[in-house]
Amino acid sequence: MGEAQEVQLQIMVEEAKKPKSAQNINMTAAVPQQIDYKWWLRIALYILIVLVGQTVALLLGRLYYVKGGTSKWVETLMQVAGFPVLLFFYCFSAFKKPTSNNLRSQPRSSFIVALIYVSLGLLTALNCFLLSIGMLYLPVSTVTLISASQLGFNALFSLFLNSQKFTPLIINSMVILTISSILLMFQDGSGEPSGVSKVKFAIGFICNIAGSAGCGLILALMQLCFRKVLNRGTFKEIIDVIFYSSIVATGATLVGLFASGEWKGLSKEMELYELGKVAYVMTIFWATIAWQIFTVGVVGLIFEVSSLFCNSISVLGFPLVPALAVVFFHDKMDGVKVISMVLAIWGVVSYIYQQYLDKSNSETDSRIASEDSEAFPSGLEIVHK
Repeated sequence: MGEAQEVQLQIMVEEAKKPKSAQNINMTAAVPQQIDYKWWLRIALYILIVLVGQTVALLLGRLYYVKGGTSKWVETLMQVAGFPVLLFFYCFSAFKKPTSNNLRSQPRSSFIVALIYVSLGLLTALNCFLLSIGMLYLPVSTVTLISASQLGFNALFSLFLNSQKFTPLIINSMVILTISSILLMFQDGSGEPSGVSKVKFAIGFICNIAGSAGCGLILALMQLCFRKVLNRGTFKEIIDVIFYSSIVATGATLVGLFASGEWKGLSKEMELYELGKVAYVMTIFWATIAWQIFTVGVVGLIFEVSSLFCNSISVLGFPLVPALAVVFFHDKMDGVKVISMVLAIWGVVSYIYQQYLDKSNSETDSRIASEDSEAFPSGLEIVHK
């Protein structure tokens, strides 16, 4: 009788497994996947911040040069000196109580964290200075074309530093976004700077290439730092990275501004600015704010998704700049710009759909694993044995 009861108990356990497994499969197939709306809302907000911040910053940066600005270090300072705005976020987060979910990281070395902030700050200052030289000496279309190459650089660095996986949708997105930006090369050269020698043009070209490569490297390194060290999972972590690295970058830029002697000509530059002194100050001020907003969105997308996804969103904004220049600078709108924008939207939608698939699969696997663990507690497994 003991053997018969054991056999019967084994049969009951096996029968208990089958309905539950079938139920899991049927529920997965029949019930729509639960969408993490809060996560997607954050992603949408970061995307909006990146596109708006980058577009406004680039337009104001162009306005600075077009209307008489010549300082490369001032242009660099615009990109890194907006960190005091972030003090608002610190005041807001001071009233929030920490939760257990925000304390998931192991104790870390303050020296390592400080080294990360200093390294990112110095790399950012150097990268922004190189891009400023490119914006000074190159036509807008050429700058946009070269800047699109940062997507390829970022993919290469992400492959080695972050083991980035490349699916057909991601590859399609990268190709489409690159083509979208390359098409801008064929627009008219109405915005080309005048009086630029071949030597300066070559310098601007090399600096812009180096700046694009540096941008891809910085984004990949930032993702690596979030994954290995800065992994507390809080929004404050994002603000800390931007705030402290921006302080370092601003300090390095100010040293360059005074060491180069460009600061001596700023008062004359302000007087000769075509739109007036007030407009000169406002252009620099709002460009600085726009770059800081853009930085928050960039770091947020790296934190939530990946540096490659962040770069894809940034590249999407390149065709928007020539389109908005039609309104603000009365540039000519042609079919090439329209096609470029359509391709850019196509490329980003392709990438976002891949993120949706990855997120859905991850949530499905976690839910099934949780249901299985609840359905088969350890007691049944011991009895079965």
